[in-house]
Amino acid sequence: MKNYFKAIEEKIKLKVKLENLEIIDNTQKHKGHKSFSPERYHIKLILKSKYLSSISRIEAHKIINEILKEDLKTTIHALEINIVT
Repeated sequence: MKNYFKAIEEKIKLKVKLENLEIIDNTQKHKGHKSFSPERYHIKLILKSKYLSSISRIEAHKIINEILKEDLKTTIHALEINIVT
């Protein structure tokens, strides 16, 4: 899991200038849900980025979703994105 989260971090950092990135694994909070799968993550990204803060929230989310597009199809079930200044 740590290697996978490191891979996510590297993918994002290749495309977006970040001051900080925190990845929180919320997968276990969803264990009783109908569509729960231990192979698919529920993650929260807390991104500190002057660039992402300078554009609309919708555009910033589109950028992150595009970067993680393949992961969202295969490995990430739910993604929460918080952009802080």
